[in-house]
Amino acid sequence: MNQKPGIIILFLLLVHSFSSIAQPDERYNAAEIQQAIKKLNVLGSVLYIAAHPDDENTRLITYFTKDKLYNTGYLSLTRGDGGQNLIGSELNEQLGVIRTQELQEARRIDGGKQFFSRAKDFGFSKNPDETFMIWDREKVFADMVWVIRKFRPDVLITRFNTEPGKTHGHHTASAILAEEAFEAAGDPTKFPEQLKYVQVWQPKRLLWNTNWWFYGSEKDFNTQGLLKIDVGTFNPTLGQSYTEIAAASRSMHKSQGFGTSGTRGTAIEYLQHTKGSKPNSDIFEDIDVSWNRIQGGAKIGELLNKIYSGFNSTNPSASVAPLLEVRSLIKALPDSYWKEIKLQETEDVIKTCLGLWTEVIASDYSAVPGQEMKVNVELVNRSSIPVEIKKITFSVNKDSSLASTLKDNVPLAFSTKIKIPSEMPYSQPYWLVHRGSKGMFDVNDQQLIGKPENDPAIETTFDFVINGQSIRYTTPVVYKKADPAKGEQYRPLEIIPPLFVNLSERLLVFGDNSPKELDIRLKSGVDNISGKLMIEIPKSWKAEPAVQDFSIKGKGNEEGFKFKVFPSTEAMTGTLKVFAVSGKDTLQNGNINIRYDHIKPQLLLPESNAKIVKLELKTTGKNIGYLQGAGDDIPGSLSQIGYKVSVLKEDAITPSLLSSFDAVVIGIRAYNTREKLKYINPLLLNYVKNGGTLVVQYNTMPSRFGDGRMVTDSIGPYPFKLSNDRVTMEDAPVKFLIPGHPLLNTPNKITEKDFENWVQERGLYFPNDWSKEYQALLSCQDIGETPKDGGLLYARYGKGTYIYTSYSWFRQLPAGVPGAYRIFVNLLSSGNDGKKKKNGK
Repeated sequence: MNQKPGIIILFLLLVHSFSSIAQPDERYNAAEIQQAIKKLNVLGSVLYIAAHPDDENTRLITYFTKDKLYNTGYLSLTRGDGGQNLIGSELNEQLGVIRTQELQEARRIDGGKQFFSRAKDFGFSKNPDETFMIWDREKVFADMVWVIRKFRPDVLITRFNTEPGKTHGHHTASAILAEEAFEAAGDPTKFPEQLKYVQVWQPKRLLWNTNWWFYGSEKDFNTQGLLKIDVGTFNPTLGQSYTEIAAASRSMHKSQGFGTSGTRGTAIEYLQHTKGSKPNSDIFEDIDVSWNRIQGGAKIGELLNKIYSGFNSTNPSASVAPLLEVRSLIKALPDSYWKEIKLQETEDVIKTCLGLWTEVIASDYSAVPGQEMKVNVELVNRSSIPVEIKKITFSVNKDSSLASTLKDNVPLAFSTKIKIPSEMPYSQPYWLVHRGSKGMFDVNDQQLIGKPENDPAIETTFDFVINGQSIRYTTPVVYKKADPAKGEQYRPLEIIPPLFVNLSERLLVFGDNSPKELDIRLKSGVDNISGKLMIEIPKSWKAEPAVQDFSIKGKGNEEGFKFKVFPSTEAMTGTLKVFAVSGKDTLQNGNINIRYDHIKPQLLLPESNAKIVKLELKTTGKNIGYLQGAGDDIPGSLSQIGYKVSVLKEDAITPSLLSSFDAVVIGIRAYNTREKLKYINPLLLNYVKNGGTLVVQYNTMPSRFGDGRMVTDSIGPYPFKLSNDRVTMEDAPVKFLIPGHPLLNTPNKITEKDFENWVQERGLYFPNDWSKEYQALLSCQDIGETPKDGGLLYARYGKGTYIYTSYSWFRQLPAGVPGAYRIFVNLLSSGNDGKKKKNGK
């Protein structure tokens, strides 16, 4: 392939920019070091392609990385923003940040590399046509081509095929784009602007990782002619089978409830040829993955074989001298992709064989632009081979010249100060810096596209001399503390604003003309900051006071402020903006800290805005009991409109407690996730029988994979069956099946207008069969589909009212959708007029 002048140098500088932010030096045992040496002799790569976090086949990825030792990547087109969250209440962008980090942790276990496109997971999509209506197809296509050109895989593998209708529209779209990108990546007329940084690249073949579940059952799955790979092999060096490692990787998808057990023994994966040359028995057939693929590389392969066979697990440093010889041979090769990859890998192995520890710890976990910060540097050479440190360079343009020899296991530790540049950007996930569209993140920097996360805020480069060779290693500046319960804990260094402006609510819903109090917490990122706190509000609204003075002395200190917000007299929706002015700075970012034990701490810096909604709303009853399911924000949404909401503890539920509520609501997927509902449900149904109102939100039906099981088959007082039916078009027309029913008229008259401006979807997992005791009140459907009538079922049971609803209230209420509030209030109020009008006439 012809190379344009200058391109190869730029390309080599970018090869490793996809790598994740490392914690301080990884710890490797002797078996892992020996495995890394063996990998130096393998020059092959695979890219697995699908749509979401958790779509990837960790069994195949683990097998390719740990057995075949290929460079293996996973391209997830989205970050999973539209999924549900089983471990907390974060949704949308916040959930996407969690799932991004879950993928990063999965890759650290299975050894793969992670990539993303700019596409958003906007929720379930039934077909690729709908998906491409919302995604910017050309941009997602360009992103896939970019990742292929940059990662340069020999083989592409898709999780899904291109046949619409069998799976999620995002899934099918990922396969369609993969087939197109397979050709386009090697075509210089496609996205020529990318060729400033990379070269065109043509993979050898494209395969589909098929399985019986695409065909409904194992008996319908014909494996004749498919490539078969046993990924269940046991690796004695690592002490585990690849399926055991893959299960640990898969179990990192905790927000989706994908924890799984490891398996042992034969495990067959199937691959169907899609494009490119067709292999007979091996996906790397006719692809040379040895050093012979590079001119002048044969000698390197021979030397690496000797190093591997002679590896001494009790003294890995004995391999350093021959590895340095390998490094010299690689450096002498002409510039190429594999030269740069293997040079980096060789240097990493040399470092691990030396037991060379490089760590730079910041005195605090955060800093503001312009601030000076103390950092502690520690270097340890845990081998008998002399290592000289010559220079330390920080990415904020501070150099320290040194001339010291690191002796065996004798730490070199010192402190220094660095200054954060005044123009340094804040530590906001790069894909959230600019507001995107419904289907796409707004990222215009070509070199950021594809990256799983931000680069470290500050990096430190160490220039060493090892056995006469100059080698440079880079490590991030991080923060470390000793937690009494968890031990040594690391977190990334964060660059933050000098002041956080945090709102108690990012949604204010007014059911009447009474004012609401908005609490604002100012948190200082520096010592001694003062200024004025202001609110900007639409003309027909009012905030008192309009301005307040603030002064905060110490970093990390907080001060609270209260404003009264008076709503418009008319029903309307608007935006309230809060900002602080300090000197020349206008500060308008809050902070959201996402903390879970299985991922690194994450900081988000949303603008300090609140959606404000004035409703035409009538309510009856005040006391609501709410039993949480998989996690949602509906209790807070109901509190906004004046309800007193008690979040119920399973063990505290008694008939007496239930009788104190005007209505009881069951959260989303509660019958999938709350084991004790098996025993509590009779109490709930008895509550209805005695005159109560019970509103049950959607649950999932068991799938053929075994997930989504129900803790009881008897959810309601009368039988009904769940399905996979859903209506994904949030603006799908809604038909009133019983227009005169009290649920649609009391206390609020529901009209078609109440279904305007919904978000993401209408509903999901609608019942498709129910007994005659239920009344179906609403019907809607996606384009070209049959009506879905089971989204709102109403039944009288004894003296009370039972409602099962699959409409997505858990998305609509926190999003401030006016009509959703009006309808949900009617559900809660249904025990009143519903007792008088049993037939809805």
